[in-house]
Amino acid sequence: MTVNMTKGQAISLEKADGGSLTSVRMGLGWQAAPRRGLFGSRTREIDLDASAVLFADKQPVDVVFFQHLVSDDGSVRHTGDNLVGGVGQGDDEAILVDLERVPVHIDQIVFTVNSFTGQSFQEVQNAFCRLVDETNGQELARYTLAGGGAYTAQIMAKVHRSANGWTMTALGSPANGRTFQDLMPTILPVL
Repeated sequence: MTVNMTKGQAISLEKADGGSLTSVRMGLGWQAAPRRGLFGSRTREIDLDASAVLFADKQPVDVVFFQHLVSDDGSVRHTGDNLVGGVGQGDDEAILVDLERVPVHIDQIVFTVNSFTGQSFQEVQNAFCRLVDETNGQELARYTLAGGGAYTAQIMAKVHRSANGWTMTALGSPANGRTFQDLMPTILPVL
């Protein structure tokens, strides 16, 4: 069963049977919004990038993105860069997290999306971030980017350790920047 998340909502990543999730996929999907022009509707390719920043005690210690596809410890893996989005029914980019392999000092993983080509989210439609149980393909949670905006990035969600295991929180914080490095001032307050 999928939970449609709202900004700031947190869900436990514990399975219904009481077990814990062992492997999750954070998927990102989008399409370029059609624009009206002299010759009818047209779209412009938009390159959104998914990134995962790994934190230990509020300090960034590693990042997974299109130029560094696997975390140094191997627990987080990016499936590759999609330069245009909207090419299929599923995720355009995905980041896989083996929760059992995440080192114990890593307490938060923050997922971001940014427009590498600099278009604002006003030019993006049908954008979503979703969490999937990678062991069985079941979608657990979905956060939809609604309404666009004059910003070029979003701090989408984070998974963080809690007393009961891992928890996901939908953040939905708008930001501006073309890379995850540009987003660090916006990420730090949500840790």
